[in-house]
Amino acid sequence: MANEKLPGSSASLPVIDAKAEPTLKSAEAEAFYTHAISELAASDIPFLVAGTYAVSAYTGVVRQTRDLDIFCKAGDCARILTHFKDIGYAVEIRDDRWLGKVFQGKHFFDVIFASANGIMQVENQWLEHARQVELLGSKVRIIGPTELIWSKCFIQDRGRHDGADIAHTILKAHDQIDWQRLLSYLDIHWEVLLMQLLHYRWVYPSERGHIPDWLLDELLARLARQRQLPSPRMKICRGRLLSQVDYEVDVKEWGFAGVGGIGELHDA
Repeated sequence: MANEKLPGSSASLPVIDAKAEPTLKSAEAEAFYTHAISELAASDIPFLVAGTYAVSAYTGVVRQTRDLDIFCKAGDCARILTHFKDIGYAVEIRDDRWLGKVFQGKHFFDVIFASANGIMQVENQWLEHARQVELLGSKVRIIGPTELIWSKCFIQDRGRHDGADIAHTILKAHDQIDWQRLLSYLDIHWEVLLMQLLHYRWVYPSERGHIPDWLLDELLARLARQRQLPSPRMKICRGRLLSQVDYEVDVKEWGFAGVGGIGELHDA
């Protein structure tokens, strides 16, 4: 199929037997997603299935889903939206920084090319390290477990927290995770990776061995070195990378800068 001729094509990717698929709310929803996946698979546009479908495929966790997450490179988002607009679907650019949507009545799927906080963007290596899976009657690429974890690391607020998805993915697919690549994704935010790994170790004490010793040693060594240094002078709050709302007061009232911008200097 056309999807298999592209870089990181399904023809050259590992095939996985999905452990499970999410449940859908209705026969109408199933028909919509089946047609949408078929249209995407028949196109020449590279894409990945992610979100709840990927979590279910790797972990066997079954839960109801209200939408479908399609990941693509930034330049391909408009191609996907235009394709579905041309065949009669309603489309919307919800946020030009990361998100589009395709609708059929009350049903929709998301077209995602970056994270809402601007840290992550879908790149060629996501396609190159994907997996092939049979989904709703079509052969498609599904996001790899390494990138699945990366895509969920910053989803932490009062309304949604994907820590359980990360822990379940590590538990069930730890032997498929490229830990070095995961560290490279999170290099500048290595403390977030350490938080996720400590969360996993706490949840599954008998399964701690699934985290490579070298990775934990590296992160703890970074922490030890950091502790020997003085605190940063600039008062910043990186919490807004996790939740714009929950950490709004820090920036608006307490003198902290967000990820960008100028804030107060901490007294030396």
